[in-house]
Amino acid sequence: MTAQLKESIRDSKSARWFVLITVSFLMLTGYFFTDIMSPLQGMLRDQMGWSNSSYGTFAGSYSVLNVFCLMLIFGGIILDKAGIRFTGTFFVGVMIFGAFLNYYAMTDTFNNGGLGYEFLNSFLTDYKPSLKMAMIGYALFGVGVEIAGITVSRIIVKWFKGKEMALAMGLEMACARGGMLIAFTASPFMTGADKVISRPLAFGVILLIIGLLAFFVHNMMDKKLDAEVAADETVESSEDEFKISDVFLLFKNPGFLLIAFLCVLFYSAIFPFTKFAPDLMVQKYGFAEEFSGWIVGLLPIGTMVLTPVFGAFMDKKGKSASIMMLGSLLLIFSHVIFAYLPSNTAFAFVAMVVLGFAFSFVPAAMWPSVPKIIPESRLGSAYAMIFMIQNVGLMLFPMLLGYVLDQSNQGLAEGASLDYTSSMTLMVGCGIAALVVAFFLRVVDKKKGYGLDLPNIQK
Repeated sequence: MTAQLKESIRDSKSARWFVLITVSFLMLTGYFFTDIMSPLQGMLRDQMGWSNSSYGTFAGSYSVLNVFCLMLIFGGIILDKAGIRFTGTFFVGVMIFGAFLNYYAMTDTFNNGGLGYEFLNSFLTDYKPSLKMAMIGYALFGVGVEIAGITVSRIIVKWFKGKEMALAMGLEMACARGGMLIAFTASPFMTGADKVISRPLAFGVILLIIGLLAFFVHNMMDKKLDAEVAADETVESSEDEFKISDVFLLFKNPGFLLIAFLCVLFYSAIFPFTKFAPDLMVQKYGFAEEFSGWIVGLLPIGTMVLTPVFGAFMDKKGKSASIMMLGSLLLIFSHVIFAYLPSNTAFAFVAMVVLGFAFSFVPAAMWPSVPKIIPESRLGSAYAMIFMIQNVGLMLFPMLLGYVLDQSNQGLAEGASLDYTSSMTLMVGCGIAALVVAFFLRVVDKKKGYGLDLPNIQK
């Protein structure tokens, strides 16, 4: 009887899985908006006059504030100092505000001389006001959604550490990939017969507001858990209180550095690629613009199914370090198909399925590995630092892909298909570098004894 009284709400399976549902839905709404413009690249060229380089610059603006203003580091410190509820609520609000500005940039109200148009048209006139307003909004949205992602990772560790943590992270990532799937497949149809770009963005803003309401439900559960832990005098903190100086200790940890480098290399070969992938399906493989997103949608469909499965496997069997190497190898194989094999539609399907396996292996293994390397009191800052390093790639590679795409297609005859070979070669290079880093991470794990290949569930 006494043992039962000492149990907290997180020991209830139904409670912790309900918490996971609330934060997973929030991330679904965030990832939906993240990729909502990806299938609309052709419409942006035709209606808004954006070049491929302009589109790449817009996609890269997602990470500008995170990189140059160190917003993710500040967000991680705020998370460790102010807690989950305040940090999550505030930055979800930032996410919604940025998404609204992105939507506003696509409306006739703005483009017919609305608030801010004349000011944005008064400088850097090579860039259209719609592009500049969209970049401002997307940059703010990027701050909000990335710090929300860090917060959700911290929430899952809080509720699932020593339990089904990799499975929980896998399911959360599956829901987030579900948001990607909806964006890729539904966004072109949401524009309607008259191809109004702002319509799917308006839906995305509404969905984000509903996600905020779901997070409020989590906040009530989290407050109850904190009260129970504070009231239980038998619970002693196993971690020292967080100090700002702890941030610098992360860079003395070789396991942390390798995880961070693997993250930036791997995700730079995934997310920037997905920004251009629908157009790649049209230009190289001849798919109709309305259905190109469905082919790219194979990627999140695969990860939705496979990431929780691999997470559950690693909870029980381990082998995370080895699986990160395998995922990096599959990443290379997929991009080699896109870059160098003929434009046969069968190759597009195969490459996307293989990429789905890679996109399931590495995240399912990588994110649950961080708490094995970093003390819990520094987890918020650790995740924030990893996300910030990742954002360097998410900022630079879309810009680089757009620039290379324009440069490698100069003098192209009107109506001819764009050649993506050079752009995809960049993705192959990222995959090779990721494989090298994953190999060294496995070596360091054996030397330092992090236990990355050990099961996550503690018996």
